[in-house]
Amino acid sequence: MPAGTKLARVAVAGATGYTGQELLRILSRHPAVTLTAAMSSGTTASRTLPALARLWNGDIVPLAPELLREADAVFLALPDAAAAGLAPDLIDAGVRVIDLSGAFRLRDAAERARWYPETRRIPSGLAYGLTELERAAVVDAHLVANPGCYPTATLLALAPLAAAGVLTPNSDIVVDAKSGVSGAGKTPSERTHFSEIQGSLSAYGVFGHRHGVEIQQGVNHSGDDSHTVTFVPHLLPIDRGILATIYVRLTPGIGEDALNDIYQRAYGTAPFIRLTGPALPEIKHVTHTNFCDVGWRVDGSGRAVIVSVIDNLLKGASGQAVQNLNVMLGIDERTGLW
Repeated sequence: MPAGTKLARVAVAGATGYTGQELLRILSRHPAVTLTAAMSSGTTASRTLPALARLWNGDIVPLAPELLREADAVFLALPDAAAAGLAPDLIDAGVRVIDLSGAFRLRDAAERARWYPETRRIPSGLAYGLTELERAAVVDAHLVANPGCYPTATLLALAPLAAAGVLTPNSDIVVDAKSGVSGAGKTPSERTHFSEIQGSLSAYGVFGHRHGVEIQQGVNHSGDDSHTVTFVPHLLPIDRGILATIYVRLTPGIGEDALNDIYQRAYGTAPFIRLTGPALPEIKHVTHTNFCDVGWRVDGSGRAVIVSVIDNLLKGASGQAVQNLNVMLGIDERTGLW
């Protein structure tokens, strides 16, 4: 940053969770911000984070909304209900908010009431923060709803195809997605117990996962609402990463080269999208990075398989949140993430 440039004051609420700790790790070395506060999601006593020693040596303090109002921008890595209640008040106080919960992701009021009933007030200046596709809306947003991890991986692969009109109308889209166990959050459960997940692979949330609604919303928003999305998530016995395998049917004459042209037009200058073509990407290629790698194959009958991979804690959460902050600040969106 140029000498004399004023640093943005940022705070993190929910700093002890997986995404909160990733935010602290990124922001502690971010040259355009100063970290003014890091808070837990409740009233637990102050504590330090040994994993961040010599990176960030501050204390995690109990949640204090009055301190959050002193920041220029606040990251909310809180449960849905807490974020739904806190974000509107921060917006009213002139603070820009990047929310990593699901509280404000759904545009449709009926769907939002079903999946996020705690969200009773939608502040003005709301943007959906899928950065590469919504950058123009993020620039001036007061509140950015950071997308879910599964929708990020899926929509970055699907949305350009839907927008280009190359998906066969009225066809089914099948999303078979697999996530590391950190995607389930830090609160332990029987499903995430080591003895249950190690050496296993399980489907969950079939026809009942809220990220499926978010993916359907993204496909419709791209300009083609004729498709039905079937989304099935799976839990992998790894700590982080998402691989989404997406099955679609293409209109006649659309092959691998045509998909390459579409993706190049959509992402040719996007710093965090890597297009791999028929060399299908793997989770290990993106872990601990903010990249999304997208590859594809097409057969002679119009069937296409698209594979998209991200780190669920970075591009699927904290990394994308900081990318959105950079866009909001008007600086290179790679800052702090490269």
